[in-house]
Amino acid sequence: MRLSNRNKASVYNFISTLLIMMTVFGILGFLANKYRFNALGNESYLLIIIPVLLLAIFLLNGRQIFEYDSDGEALNFKNRNIIPFLNKALHDEFPKYKLRKYDIVSVFFVKRLYITVSSKNNGATMLKYQISYLTRKEVNDLKISLNKVVKANKEKKD
Repeated sequence: MRLSNRNKASVYNFISTLLIMMTVFGILGFLANKYRFNALGNESYLLIIIPVLLLAIFLLNGRQIFEYDSDGEALNFKNRNIIPFLNKALHDEFPKYKLRKYDIVSVFFVKRLYITVSSKNNGATMLKYQISYLTRKEVNDLKISLNKVVKANKEKKD
């Protein structure tokens, strides 16, 4: 099964550009109000606070693009940001039989995928992916696919 939200990259790029522009214009509006017009008073701080808060929420939500591929004998996970220099892109590929378990944690508007993979050195390795920008249907499809792999691995063990 293949799952990707790469086609939404232009939407995320537009949103990030819009938020950056709102922040810049908010700062310019604040400075113009503070040193020239003085029309808003203390409310002029909202010109900076609101856009910066929205931009911080967008960036703290995690990497926007998530790709998953379970076709064949390996599992592929890719997680990257639309702005390449912000975070290092994650790319992991491993055989299906190494997948032990997975967990999806959702706190407010942030979703994370934790995958436990068996390894030779220390028994298990935890891989972390940010899936906040996946829709509910995409998350459910991901769960179904990972459940199949985990179930098949448990049957082979027994």
